[in-house]
Amino acid sequence: MNQFNSATAQFGDFSKSAADTAAQFAQVSFANIERMFALNLEAAKVSFGEVARNSQAVSSVKDANDLNTIRTQAAETGLEFITGYAKNFYDISAQAQAQYGALVEARVGAAQKQLVESLDQAAKNAPAGSEAAFSAIKNGLAASTAAFDAASKASKQVNAFADNAFKTTTENVAKAKTAKRK
Repeated sequence: MNQFNSATAQFGDFSKSAADTAAQFAQVSFANIERMFALNLEAAKVSFGEVARNSQAVSSVKDANDLNTIRTQAAETGLEFITGYAKNFYDISAQAQAQYGALVEARVGAAQKQLVESLDQAAKNAPAGSEAAFSAIKNGLAASTAAFDAASKASKQVNAFADNAFKTTTENVAKAKTAKRK
């Protein structure tokens, strides 16, 4: 296979890979949009149900104590609702971020592999004495790969920290709510 055909084949492979990646991103996006829509639809249903229930309860109030009890119950229910909604929203967002991150990592890894293969092919066809240039390019590529890996690892650590902080906050809100009821 001559050099022109090899370059054409590599470009075709790159184009196919880019199209596949774009399709995967679209699938992840639509799936997560659908999950967010379902969450918001369910939240709207619950909200309307609570408004109707509280309206009926207020209409049957006989004294100030009843009204205070209804107000307290509505506030507790609202806090539960907001906490549950936030947890579900966070879970969907975190899963989407993880899916996008995995796609990006796979795409970057494939691009790096393809670049190394192209460099190896070019080095085979390069004139004598160009070994140092190709070695420098490969060293630069190795350094950029190491930097990407370090950034990816740091990003995962930040996400894990944020996840733990969110879970701790949610647990503390639930504990405070339980303690207040006692």
